[in-house]
Amino acid sequence: MPTLMLLCSAVWPCAAAPEAGAAVAVDADWILQKLARPAPVRTAFVELRGSAMLKAPLRIEGEYQRPDQDTLVRAVRSPYVETTTLRNGEATIVRAGKAPRKFALSRVPELAGLQASFGALLSGDRALLEKHYRLTPQGTHQQWTLVLAPLDAQMKSSVRDITLYGRGAELRCIETRPLKGDLQRTLLAGAANEAGKAGSGKASSADALAGLCRAGVAR
Repeated sequence: MPTLMLLCSAVWPCAAAPEAGAAVAVDADWILQKLARPAPVRTAFVELRGSAMLKAPLRIEGEYQRPDQDTLVRAVRSPYVETTTLRNGEATIVRAGKAPRKFALSRVPELAGLQASFGALLSGDRALLEKHYRLTPQGTHQQWTLVLAPLDAQMKSSVRDITLYGRGAELRCIETRPLKGDLQRTLLAGAANEAGKAGSGKASSADALAGLCRAGVAR
């Protein structure tokens, strides 16, 4: 994605029109049906990543790409350039001026879970998603959350849960709560667009981006 050019992307629309049944309680099947997109698809993201070594969370911008059913690409554009490709149980990380690094996804359960969850979400495959997570939907058709609690023992040792925030057919944000360390927040679609307009100043603080992530969405 050039950064911020595809923030309102073909993956999840920037604004979902209200539905006649907007007050109806949401369920997992409805959410997955709305989020399903066939490959190839792509969407921009804005992410805040905390670290005890940093005075403020690191703001990362880039694009998720799904060129085919079996591949997920995370292309970081700022503040550095890096491409991570997940395919066939292997991760490949490429940075300019450095030799590519490859390793098995079994070594990093978070990445394996990322590929599985994105693949299942974009294909609308509830059975596949439930192989990896326990699903807890909340809210209405207009404003909803879907909490994914890991089932795999290795992933449970590092990730407490993953919460998706959405409005209608738009997935606005993903929050990952690790067992240790800071919450990781990734804004997508309309929320990423709003974060991009805010720039990297005070308006893009952790609190401000949390507001964009959760604005008007049930929790």
